[in-house]
Amino acid sequence: MWHKEVNLREKATLNDLQLSKLIPMGSQEAVLEEAFVILDLISPDFNVIPVDSAFKATVDLFNGKYPGYRACNTEYHDLRHTIDTFLAMIRLIHGAVPDGEAFTDRQILIGLITALLHDVGYIQEDHDTEGTGSKYTSSHVRRSMDFLERHGSEFGLSYEEIVEGRAMILCTDLAVDISTIEFTTAKGALLGKMLGSADLLAQMADRTYLEKLLFLYYEFKEAGIGNYESEMDLLRKTLAFYDFIALRFKTGFDSVDRFMSSHFILRWGIKDNLYHVAIEKQREYLRTIMEIPKPDFRIHLKRDGIVDKIRTERASGHP
Repeated sequence: MWHKEVNLREKATLNDLQLSKLIPMGSQEAVLEEAFVILDLISPDFNVIPVDSAFKATVDLFNGKYPGYRACNTEYHDLRHTIDTFLAMIRLIHGAVPDGEAFTDRQILIGLITALLHDVGYIQEDHDTEGTGSKYTSSHVRRSMDFLERHGSEFGLSYEEIVEGRAMILCTDLAVDISTIEFTTAKGALLGKMLGSADLLAQMADRTYLEKLLFLYYEFKEAGIGNYESEMDLLRKTLAFYDFIALRFKTGFDSVDRFMSSHFILRWGIKDNLYHVAIEKQREYLRTIMEIPKPDFRIHLKRDGIVDKIRTERASGHP
């Protein structure tokens, strides 16, 4: 069983500072089980059934098994990213508790459901067969909020919780000034900032982040936004994006990403914020690639066969 594997993994990873090796992120079951472990640490009496139900409903939604919706067809904003964000969110919530923050079980549930649904705005409805969900890049956050409004009750949320959840999802919009978002509670505002942070941490600490940026280029291209001349241009401009995000963590989200440090100490006995470690390693590697004279950058991005997949898709006329 996974719980036995966790115990063995805990011993093996005390000196292993690679985020991607703590649990097998490619396994939905492993991520969900880890979430249950963390929830037990936060609140031993927490009822995990609604979380389990919401998680599985989200997987169905992304896989085209939710009534009225097609399968997700965006390759950067995909199910893997959503699951990564879900795990980052529960880790932040766990790390916030020793910092003096207390959450009710319902508040935790809202935070996790909004993490699961924060990018569903990329998913097309059944009748929408033109292009891919990438065309909704500019509006996907509002579409995600609207999905929560229409279907939140199916995920077990009350009207008041849906209203709060919509505000939380809005925190993932990089074009929005967080201080202008209207929350109904102070805890809702905190969870919204944590969700915005979890979204970015999950993306940028992904071991295939640099490779997946090539997928992001084509999402932007279909949406007609970004003004990127090429894949290489997006990669080059990502170096400045790191600085922008560092400022957003600090001023927009009030540095709630600091809660990760407490989580890793309490859960794994590791003193480092492994998300920051992973992000900095990616940043340094990207800087190294960009400093190579006339680089064929693709030969330096080898993880998970993503570059080869993109080559094949472009050769076949994939949008």
